[in-house]
Amino acid sequence: MSDLDLIITNVSVVVPGEAEPQPLDIGVKAGRIARLEADLDPAVAEQVVDAGGKVAFPGVVDAHQHWGIYNPLSEDAVSESRASAQGGVTTALTYMRTGQYYLNKGGPYAEFFPEVLELTDGRAHVDYAFHLAPMSQGHIAEIPDLVAEHGVTSFKIFMFYGGHGLHGRSTDQSSFLMTPEGERYDYAHFEFVMRGVQEARQKFPEIADQISLSLHCETAEIMTAYTKLVEEDGTLTGLPAYSASRPPHSEGLAVTIAAYLAHETELPTINLLHLTSRKAVEAALLMADAFPHIDFRREVTVGHLLADCDTAHGVGGKVNPPLRPREDVEALWSYLIDGKIDWVVSDHACCKEELKFGEPQDDVFLAKSGFGGAEYLLAGMVSEGSRRGVPLGRIAELTATNPARRYGLGASKGSLELGKDADIALVDTTVTWTVRAEDSESTQEYTPFEGAELTAKVTDTFVRGHRVMTDGVVGGEPVGRYLRRPTA
Repeated sequence: MSDLDLIITNVSVVVPGEAEPQPLDIGVKAGRIARLEADLDPAVAEQVVDAGGKVAFPGVVDAHQHWGIYNPLSEDAVSESRASAQGGVTTALTYMRTGQYYLNKGGPYAEFFPEVLELTDGRAHVDYAFHLAPMSQGHIAEIPDLVAEHGVTSFKIFMFYGGHGLHGRSTDQSSFLMTPEGERYDYAHFEFVMRGVQEARQKFPEIADQISLSLHCETAEIMTAYTKLVEEDGTLTGLPAYSASRPPHSEGLAVTIAAYLAHETELPTINLLHLTSRKAVEAALLMADAFPHIDFRREVTVGHLLADCDTAHGVGGKVNPPLRPREDVEALWSYLIDGKIDWVVSDHACCKEELKFGEPQDDVFLAKSGFGGAEYLLAGMVSEGSRRGVPLGRIAELTATNPARRYGLGASKGSLELGKDADIALVDTTVTWTVRAEDSESTQEYTPFEGAELTAKVTDTFVRGHRVMTDGVVGGEPVGRYLRRPTA
């Protein structure tokens, strides 16, 4: 019997503590990294892969996806996990909640979540886990059971849902949320969610730091008022109009409210999701100074780093919070380079053309919110990050190490180290290529990144040593597993 199942040779490896890749071979045994040494003897392995001088990154831990939001969950688990593998993502953390979209039903998670697990079992090409949103009082009471029985350690609040429509106009939220009669999804509910998460942290002290709450920070009242202003004025159209209808100070105000509620409830593990603007990050940093006992983490998306509302390809770039003007894109990069951003995600939400666009198609307020992007996450970060002088080691931290640690995956995912899962993305940093939606594994037929030129490309992806993408082609049977957190 061979000592190793697999050796990846002729490769530069991004390892923890090093800014740039190191000339090491990767030895894999039973799905885990068993050796990291220069010049491993190929005779000791059953299989040898010559990486051709490429760079080995830790498989991306994409901490923000939305499988099943617009398409059946069972279908997205297949196609969007293939798109994930195409982008070097080896672990997808996807948001799930009751109400319209997703499974289109309410009720307790004790009934709802087993169905989620059944619909995804055996279908995904990458490993996956779920964040859950407590939408009702009953869901808050279920938090400890979700931690203990299902290994769900991360939860979410959508701060605008109680008073503003998902796609841009105010709507009847009671039918959309499917919450019990007499309950409201408002700031009081957010407070009680925080108290529920903090009680779970106290109940499970050994994993308390890996139990966290994430918030989508926008303010319904501000967005409702500004949507009316923008539409009545009529000067702006397309993505610039949508950005103006959900202004950056709406994010900043929501961040301050979320931060004070965290202080009030003594919940220290808070994740501020997809911050899009200078004002949003400024507010997040002010709150970190005001409440130093709260361990805030700050997330941005690759979409908000690569595209702006003036140059993105069409209304397909509509997303919540919106793509912003170029000055906000530059501000995000400045904060990232200064170490103020903790991780980068895709916010992948596949929405096919037939559902995405209204009539007329160019009316941004009739379009659905969200688009895919996992297939461009690592390539985009290496391309643009390298151009801006961001070390490859830092890119690995932003795309894999930091989210893995926060979300209870750090024992097995997020870095190329001995004993961890052999989740590996091989990246060719010498190639220039053009983004075309038709080349994506996603079932989405468009992308706001259409025509963008990237200077790095993921060619091969390994999930626990399984080669799920070879020379740019995703193939084979699904090998993805549901991850109970924290992983051992």
